[in-house]
Amino acid sequence: MAGAIASRMSFSSLKRKQPKTFTVRIITMDAEMEFNCEVKWKGKDLFDLVCRTLGLRETWFFGLQYMIKDTMAWLKMDKKVLDHDVPKEEPVTFHFLAKFYPENAEDELVQDITQHLFFLQVKKQILDEKISCPPEASVLLASYAVQAKYGDYDPTVHKRGFLAQEELLPKRVINLYQMTPEMWEERITAWYGQHRGRARDEAEMEYLKIAQDLEMYGVNYFAIRNKKGTELLLGVDALGLHIYDMENRLTPKISFPWNEIRNVSYSDKEFTIKPLDKKIDVFKFNSSKLRVNKLILQLCIGNHDLFMRRRKADSLEVQQMKAQAREEKARKQMERQRLAREKQMREEAERTRDELERRLLQLKDEATMANEALMRSEETADLLAEKAQITEEEAKLLAQKAAEAEQEMQRIKATAIRTEEEKRLMEQKVLEAEMLALKMAEESERRAKEADQLKQDLQEARDSERRAKQKLLEITSKSSYTPMNSGSTALPADMPTFNLISESLSFDFKDTDMKRLSMEIEKEKVEYMEKSKHLQEQLNELKTEIEALKLKERETAMDILHSENNERGSSKHNTIKKPQAQGRRPICI
Repeated sequence: MAGAIASRMSFSSLKRKQPKTFTVRIITMDAEMEFNCEVKWKGKDLFDLVCRTLGLRETWFFGLQYMIKDTMAWLKMDKKVLDHDVPKEEPVTFHFLAKFYPENAEDELVQDITQHLFFLQVKKQILDEKISCPPEASVLLASYAVQAKYGDYDPTVHKRGFLAQEELLPKRVINLYQMTPEMWEERITAWYGQHRGRARDEAEMEYLKIAQDLEMYGVNYFAIRNKKGTELLLGVDALGLHIYDMENRLTPKISFPWNEIRNVSYSDKEFTIKPLDKKIDVFKFNSSKLRVNKLILQLCIGNHDLFMRRRKADSLEVQQMKAQAREEKARKQMERQRLAREKQMREEAERTRDELERRLLQLKDEATMANEALMRSEETADLLAEKAQITEEEAKLLAQKAAEAEQEMQRIKATAIRTEEEKRLMEQKVLEAEMLALKMAEESERRAKEADQLKQDLQEARDSERRAKQKLLEITSKSSYTPMNSGSTALPADMPTFNLISESLSFDFKDTDMKRLSMEIEKEKVEYMEKSKHLQEQLNELKTEIEALKLKERETAMDILHSENNERGSSKHNTIKKPQAQGRRPICI
């Protein structure tokens, strides 16, 4: 009995000696982690554990964030974790996020992990529209995000639709235009193809260099009231404090850079900003929540400390980190160059192999063709041998026929000798016939001349008879004069009239043809003008549709403010190529 009691007492004492722990879940931008924390741990203990796990040394940018009744709060380093107003249910959840932003990401962010965490956080803020981004800038940023994730563009791998499941543009931008996902992907891919050769860290840095120029980048906004009770917005960022209208988070009404602020004080819910220049009035404001006031004060202190720190020489730790980063960057550059050379050599070897394979195939084809040619030659030789045999037989037949022809020719010659005498007799008969024909032709010519003379005599006799009749008529007509019938010598009167009418009818017909043709031409001209007018209306309508691709009714206040800012400054339709020579990536669709 006593032993059991002693055993229970020793177990209880041992249990009391064991430290009590609780579970904490840490959510980063791309991972979740869980830790067992001791009850006595302060915020710094947990924060250092997370940074060691991530391999993060640039800890001054980050913090552990949690929510209290819809209000954002940050874990204090010098206060116990469980003494904060955090939910007591395990696991206790914190978000590991950037609390302060650099003025120039390229100069200040040293470690790749720091740069990567900033890239993920800024990208999410743009997609969630916590940072307002113009459409053209969002397309360019999306192309760098794709380069960081997929590497160099390869049309054989990155085919149409490979970005279908990616969230790359703010919904506000997508809804603002009548454009299909394929059209957006086409524009993003066009920029993506121009980033060839950039490693992931380089693409992420280019993303941050563009994003840090956006008006809302790195600004924490808080609702405040001035002394008159006017509702305003306070913006706290790496450069200073800014006062905005409630409807305009892009353009501050007034700004107080950190180097022009003498003091920021807080008492009884009221903040006071005292400028260095005593001629400038003190600005006072307050907020409605105590937690918000404390958060504003934390951000003011932290941003001011970093502002002053940037303007001093780097600490030994930062110098070591930058030296290591330069060495690491040089090593990576050499590694990339080595890989590029190996890739080039591999590609050349593959090209050589492909060329040899192609040549081998070509030689195989040539060998096959040569074999086929040889077979054809053998077949041709057989055919020629057969043909030679046939030709020899034909030659024998021809020789036989030639002998027969010679015999026939001798026979014909003998026959010709016999017929020579007959030929001479025939020639003599032909000569006699020709003489007879000549005589008959002369006789025919003589008879023709006699016929012509008889015709001439007959004509003269008829002329004499006509003259005698005419003389007789003259003698008999002397006693009385009879007028000549005009109708017997004149042409019929109706003939010219007929011709004239015919010409008139012909003329009238041609005139009507011309009138009808003119009317048809006029009609076609009117129809052409109508068609041209209709076509012009269609073109104007199409032009209006193209110009009206943007949905004006879906424009937000931010879109209108962006447009006004662009009208006062540079247009957002400016080409993107001009700023490239100045080291800044262009912003264009």
